[in-house]
Amino acid sequence: MNLHIKLSFLGAARNVTGSRYLLEANNVRLLVDCGLFQEREFRSRNWDPFPIPPRTLDAVLLTHAHLDHCGLLPKLVREGFRGKIYCTAATSEISQIILQDSAHIQEEDAEFKRRRHEREKRKGPFPEIPLYTVSDARASFPLFAPVRYGEVIQLGDGVRASFHEAGHVLGSSMIKVTVSQEGDHRTIVFSGDVGRWDRPILRDPSVFSEIDYVLVESTYGDRLHKNSPDISDSLAKIVNSTWKAGGNIIVPSFALERSQEVLYHLNELVLEDRIPHLMVFLDSPMAINITEVFKRHSDLFDQEMSNLVRNNRSPFDFPNLKMVQTVDESKAINHILGTVMVIAGSGMCTGGRIKHHLVTNISRRESTILFVGYQAIATLGRQIVDGAKKVRILGRYHPVRARIAQIHGFSSHADRNELFRWLSELKKNPRRVFVVHGESKATQKFGAFLKEKTAWDISVPEYGAETFLE
Repeated sequence: MNLHIKLSFLGAARNVTGSRYLLEANNVRLLVDCGLFQEREFRSRNWDPFPIPPRTLDAVLLTHAHLDHCGLLPKLVREGFRGKIYCTAATSEISQIILQDSAHIQEEDAEFKRRRHEREKRKGPFPEIPLYTVSDARASFPLFAPVRYGEVIQLGDGVRASFHEAGHVLGSSMIKVTVSQEGDHRTIVFSGDVGRWDRPILRDPSVFSEIDYVLVESTYGDRLHKNSPDISDSLAKIVNSTWKAGGNIIVPSFALERSQEVLYHLNELVLEDRIPHLMVFLDSPMAINITEVFKRHSDLFDQEMSNLVRNNRSPFDFPNLKMVQTVDESKAINHILGTVMVIAGSGMCTGGRIKHHLVTNISRRESTILFVGYQAIATLGRQIVDGAKKVRILGRYHPVRARIAQIHGFSSHADRNELFRWLSELKKNPRRVFVVHGESKATQKFGAFLKEKTAWDISVPEYGAETFLE
């Protein structure tokens, strides 16, 4: 039988962000994810025309709500896409919050850069306009079509898909697409971001016994998560030492999942009186709104988290937690005497309120900048973590004098062995495994690791690569 299934790698191929894969079969065109490129060297791709006319797509299948997976949806819709965006209900709600926030930040940043470049009499590398506006983001919302885990949706003649728990962030999914042609069929699984086992709040990742083709992420495919001290122990040491020094703890954090996990561990420490009952500011309207989504979808929690909620010990309501909505409230934090913790976005310090808190604290020796998430190459966060002596924030250079700390145990991405554990659940050899969604070094090292461990056909596709599935 001659199958006619074409797969194109339009993002997150030998890089981490910009997740975007085109699957064409039975005259159906599906885009799996439509993510924003966030690495500095690849940002120009966000401005490029889509490789195919958006109006020719039948549907988008969305794995989860992180910007590097959903962040180009408003541009796709503005340029002609009119199909449905299938995802879980939690992903739908969170994506709409994140996209509106992203558009708002882009509008603000575009105006800020326009004024700065006008003052400095120069031009930047990108147009001084937002990539998309709040109106563009809102125009995409009616296209979201929530589905339940395990529900099979028909996408065309002989093409169906189902969503399965990924254990990465609330509502995150692995997507299984089945293509049937002339009595034969092929299954393709898009891993999205694979979560970890025995993590707080969420259930464990789903596994599969038989798949023909797998696209597996490799963000941590070239390393193992460190057997670092318990997260709560590490967090307690950082809070207590910074309190003693009289500084602030500034936490760049993703609004989705990471902020909620930090609150989970802080709640644990406060309940056990292991840290001072300092004021904690969640300085992110987006994170606050997402936390409300968590409360609405408690059915997605694991048993331990469900027990906390039932016993009125929710990590989203602990004493001295302040939700900061307005800009004036955010600015007022800098006038508080004594030690406070500020959790603000973005997680890689690429935009948002965190930049203003960094300006205030990064040159204070008594303060701590605490990283709890992955920092992509060329982002401001990565520069700081890699030991830069000075960094450029909001158009000015600032010496880095604050203590830079990092807790690795927060990662919601499976490491090399956990990814292999997930793949090892297959009872039958897949026809091919595509290693994606990782820095070039990580994808190639994980691909080599899989070749050594298995007899599988392993590919590490490049950006723009196309292949036919047999």
